[in-house]
Amino acid sequence: MCGIACIAGDYTDTDKEEFKNMLDAMNYRGPDESSIKATPGCLLGHKRLSIIDVDSGIQPIHNEDKTAWIVCNGEIYNYKKLKKEHLGKHRFTCSSDSEVALHMYEEYGKNCVNYLDGMFAFIISDSKHHSVFAARDPLGIKPLYYAKKDGKIYLASELKCLYPLGVSINEFPAGHYFTPEDGFAPYRTVKNLVKYKSPYGQDSPEEIKQNIRHLLEKSVQKRLMADVPLGVLLSGGLDSSLIAAITAKYNKTGRPIHSFCIGLPGSADLKAAKEVADYIGTEHHEYIYTEQDVLEAIPRVIYHLESFEPSLVRSAIPTYFVSQLASKYVKVILSGEGADELFAGYAYMEKIKDAKKLGCELTRVLGSLHNINLQRMDRMSMANSLEGRVPFLDEDLVSYVLGLPPKLKLPHKKGTKKIEKWLLRDSFDETGCLPADVLWRKKAEFSEGSGTKDFLDEAFDKCISDQELRIAAERILKEDNIKIRSKQELYFYRIFKTFYPSSSVANIVGHWAVA
Repeated sequence: MCGIACIAGDYTDTDKEEFKNMLDAMNYRGPDESSIKATPGCLLGHKRLSIIDVDSGIQPIHNEDKTAWIVCNGEIYNYKKLKKEHLGKHRFTCSSDSEVALHMYEEYGKNCVNYLDGMFAFIISDSKHHSVFAARDPLGIKPLYYAKKDGKIYLASELKCLYPLGVSINEFPAGHYFTPEDGFAPYRTVKNLVKYKSPYGQDSPEEIKQNIRHLLEKSVQKRLMADVPLGVLLSGGLDSSLIAAITAKYNKTGRPIHSFCIGLPGSADLKAAKEVADYIGTEHHEYIYTEQDVLEAIPRVIYHLESFEPSLVRSAIPTYFVSQLASKYVKVILSGEGADELFAGYAYMEKIKDAKKLGCELTRVLGSLHNINLQRMDRMSMANSLEGRVPFLDEDLVSYVLGLPPKLKLPHKKGTKKIEKWLLRDSFDETGCLPADVLWRKKAEFSEGSGTKDFLDEAFDKCISDQELRIAAERILKEDNIKIRSKQELYFYRIFKTFYPSSSVANIVGHWAVA
């Protein structure tokens, strides 16, 4: 896990100085090591948070004759399998998963990305072919941005690295690769992740539940790969509790897994998380913050988040606090992101009665995660030099669940009430992995469960009048083409603009349907 950057083209000495500043803007993404490699026609830079091969996996990493170099952010979970089955003739300089991606590129060229299972953004300088090759994982779990200036291509993990260039910045599309010769090309996106397409008649209800359990447990096991301490974010809700329980089940370290929860005094999350931690036997840590802590953290959160989207900022605040807590004990955390998008966990989805329309909406929201929830997870964890992993977004699990009939993801009755994510809950109902009241606990937005949302609603209603909102919204729509939908959004937008005044940056911010 790290921060990466690149200038591709005929760079100058001035560009080299500018490049150092680009890397310095994201020091927190890689506090362990920093390095730059100048190759013909390409500058590669890396800020390292060492997770795999701590002692020798320093990037940029080169091939045998030093004609190709890679910087990679993320993890390639199947790197050992690829190394064994495809790369026997290569001499490795280290045990890093990133070097496997480099040699796969040497063997298969652009097609190398189709072999990789993981979360990643990487850039390869290929001197032999006088080119650059860059790619981002299919769901956009790891970030990458690009800009063009004076005939050169600039790439970096965060917006703030490219912002000083004074040119338009764009998000590197998820599931795409890039070369200067061919531009961007899709290789694997959400819409073509469906491999199974199993009609309900072929997989029985029990088989479906077994498959979901197997795929989620397999996904968690993949993500336990680390040479450093690992923990789980535990809000006490269904998603994080399942991940925590499975992590504890497959923990082979001989020590309890660390779990982390935060909230305002008396918040529902603190109570539920403690219940789960006691049940599964984690070493549990809590942080109780105050309303003043929230207000003081908002500018820091928005700076790191690189967004003013209100739902995102609200949930980013507790994510920032819990990441800050976790970073004192571990370097890697597992989280429950993605379950709502796979299993229809959002409240508005309960109103979608047509199964086909629900299926289309789930595909859409999965495809938009890259600049909403996944951006929150990445930025808040990395702001605290912490790697976040998301087992629900494993490609095999995503493919299987997307291929199931959408009607199975509609709310079902449990007792007298209809409840969301019924299929996921029912898949683990008889396993005993969680207390029943947790397994069937109704979803709450992270900011609701932690107690943040209600406090912020009240605070911004007092400090911004209806008239101020109306006048400001009209002006912002005219000047920046941004539609401000609430007092919270206006408050966050004003802070965002102090860090990123350019309208071009504001226009690539991801948005939820409602504020």
